[in-house]
Amino acid sequence: MSDASDDLRNRPRKAAAAFRTISEVADELHIPQHVLRFWETKFPQLKPLKRGGGRRYYRPEDIVLLRRVSDLLYTQGYTIKGVQRLLKEGGPELAMGETGELPLSEPAAVQTPAARIRQALAEMSEISVALRALADRH
Repeated sequence: MSDASDDLRNRPRKAAAAFRTISEVADELHIPQHVLRFWETKFPQLKPLKRGGGRRYYRPEDIVLLRRVSDLLYTQGYTIKGVQRLLKEGGPELAMGETGELPLSEPAAVQTPAARIRQALAEMSEISVALRALADRH
């Protein structure tokens, strides 16, 4: 008699274009199911198909968008409102590259909070040097 986890490991992988259940997406992205359901309420771009009994089926483009949201929230430090604004302003092209995958680099307008802080500190340092030079002349 085989173990349930053995059955899952031995099961053939789904095709890239196949729809996935919420549990499959949660396992793949390492995000709890309740968080995925919450994100559906916050990001109108996320629209999994719902079948009888409310069972959710995520399309490949939903999964790409979920990866993007996860990256922005957990890796880059954005807030939910910040991600909402980025997705609204950037549209689908911010969520996906031309190939339907995550873009390899961030658009120039999108900076991490840490990068914005570093840029502000560099600008303040330049201003400080200029002010000291002016003060030394007088």
